Amino acid sequence: MSSVLTDRLSPAGAARTEPAAPRRRTRVFALPEARWAAAATVLFLIALPLQLTGAPGWAWGVPYALAYAAGGWEPAWAGLRALAEKTLDVDLLMIVAALGAAAVGQVMDGALLIVIFATSGALEALATARTADSVRGLLDLAPATATRLRPDGTEETVAPADLTVGDTVLVRPGERIGADGRVLDGTSEVDQATITGEPLPVAKEPGDEVFAGTLNGTGALRVRVGRDAADSVIARIVRMVQEASETKAPTQLFIEKVEQRYSLGMVAATLAVFAVPLAFGAALTESLLRAMTFMIVASPCAVVLATMPPLLSAIANAGRHGVLVKSAVVMERLGEVDAVALDKTGTLTEGTPQVTDVVPLPGAGLTERELLTLAAAAEHPSEHPLARAVTDAARARGLTVPTARDFTSTPGVGVTATVGTHRVTVGAPPRLPADATDGPVLPVTTGQGDGAGTPGEPAAAPVTAGPAGSPAAPAVVADLEAGGRTAVVVQVDGVTVGVLGIADRVRADAAVTVAALTALTRVPPMLLTGDNPRAAARLGDEVGVRDVRAGLLPEEKVGAVRAEQKAGRRMLVVGDGVNDAPALAAAHAGVAMGRAGSDLALETADAVIVRDELAAVPAVVALSRRARRLVVQNLVVAGVFISGLVVWDLAGTLPLPLGVLGHEGSTVLVGLNGLRLLREAAWTEAARAGTERAA
Repeated sequence: MSSVLTDRLSPAGAARTEPAAPRRRTRVFALPEARWAAAATVLFLIALPLQLTGAPGWAWGVPYALAYAAGGWEPAWAGLRALAEKTLDVDLLMIVAALGAAAVGQVMDGALLIVIFATSGALEALATARTADSVRGLLDLAPATATRLRPDGTEETVAPADLTVGDTVLVRPGERIGADGRVLDGTSEVDQATITGEPLPVAKEPGDEVFAGTLNGTGALRVRVGRDAADSVIARIVRMVQEASETKAPTQLFIEKVEQRYSLGMVAATLAVFAVPLAFGAALTESLLRAMTFMIVASPCAVVLATMPPLLSAIANAGRHGVLVKSAVVMERLGEVDAVALDKTGTLTEGTPQVTDVVPLPGAGLTERELLTLAAAAEHPSEHPLARAVTDAARARGLTVPTARDFTSTPGVGVTATVGTHRVTVGAPPRLPADATDGPVLPVTTGQGDGAGTPGEPAAAPVTAGPAGSPAAPAVVADLEAGGRTAVVVQVDGVTVGVLGIADRVRADAAVTVAALTALTRVPPMLLTGDNPRAAARLGDEVGVRDVRAGLLPEEKVGAVRAEQKAGRRMLVVGDGVNDAPALAAAHAGVAMGRAGSDLALETADAVIVRDELAAVPAVVALSRRARRLVVQNLVVAGVFISGLVVWDLAGTLPLPLGVLGHEGSTVLVGLNGLRLLREAAWTEAARAGTERAA
């Protein structure tokens, strides 16, 4: 149970500190799309009040024209380039519709369409840039240099990329490991949460595997390189995130999936409405007016607004309740999921080890409070996560922890300190020295007896250790480990007096969330974790997950997700760590836990649970499904209006003002219908829906 010391010294005695890597994060206004969208929005907000207050036409016409130019030139250019490649996309169609609206006097409507499209494009560009930032930032986990040992035993400093299979590297205390490989010599504990997601550092000794980018504890290790830098686990994570992100990039909203047919059909129909009557002798003005009216009433404004307001309203409502959904596409996809995969550490659990059991051995004569006081006193100088769990437990119980002296920490074994007049050792069961051969009486000065004794005086009852080979300690250790806990043995003067059980605490809402997700998808979630099978199985039993897959590396998590998706499932993955990022990117939708989530997980995920409220996951899925139902309703309404107006225009004579009124009326109607999801009741009903189904 080594202590990760703040000051790390080289053999020469010089302080070695690991510099913090700079956070490379694209600023919003560093993107040209964001600057143009902001300019278009500002110009629109300048023009709108001028128009509504009756200012002269030139006063609001100029900023409207500039808004058209600022927000429309990029999608117009993209649409023209697509047209050159013999495709017609909705961007160009919307620009034409906006210009058509302006041509018939609906300047404000056209400008609003321009602003909506420019803002949407800016958000998409920002999401793409931030994902690229997070992938680049992942490379900062790897050290800048590594210490390679020459055959004659001398050292040389090289870049990790220059290491080859078979090289031997020296990893000093507090350094990051430079390459995947196996330990040749030395003992330490390595924090490899970035790779496996395990909540506690893992003891490493000769023969054990280590990974590039993981953090060494207080012991020195000699590691033989087993993989080239390009094939390391951390490099594979980078590639998997990039590949999965590129695969998901072409996803679109439902309405955009039919944009080609709709766009081509509308353009062809508009030209026909203009040309056919003209060919049969109709007047030019009459044909042009009919065609213009047709283009206005058949334009996709109402269809676009049928789709966007429900999704944007759902996004806003979710945001008020601590769920950041990154785009309308994501909100739509969340409602499509029909299977869920959950991470363990930091997702179903809180990600912080806590003392769950305090077990004094029979005959030791210690109470639970006295045993915990001894352990906390010895662990207090240590910075190891298990040590923090022990001292936090003592603090939570209001114990007075005496000051320890002569503290030492042995990597992979434990800590030893003098408490009062006794030598107290706290560490891992297999690595501590065997009990003494006799059972001495040990008057321990904890000051934590049952009202007897004061600090510095002997406890009310002496500590009597059992004889060597007593089955009490092994039985307690075996029982705790069988329950998925980490067992920590406490010895006084070489005699085992008690055992502590430490585990990662399950979130209070984990079981309810699992039940709600099962009810929503009709398929029980699966648990994908890099933690050990015993701890994973225990957690699965506790929260109601039957399909438990443990000991997985990041690529194995991705493989499990892709296998489910090949079988026709639309997977939702919920995680928080670097090791979860590839699976989050590969899934149909990915959700990250916000408070303890790694930068890569937060940027890769499609949505973020900002407050770490796990129950928000089924709630946002249910809200997305409500939004999708409203989209369908709106599309029906928009379709009825468009069809009716088009038939009127073709079969009779639809006055242009009436056509504009009908078109705008349908747009307003579907927009207001979509805004229903802004209500507080919409989230409450969504959260209740998941809970009621689970019940």
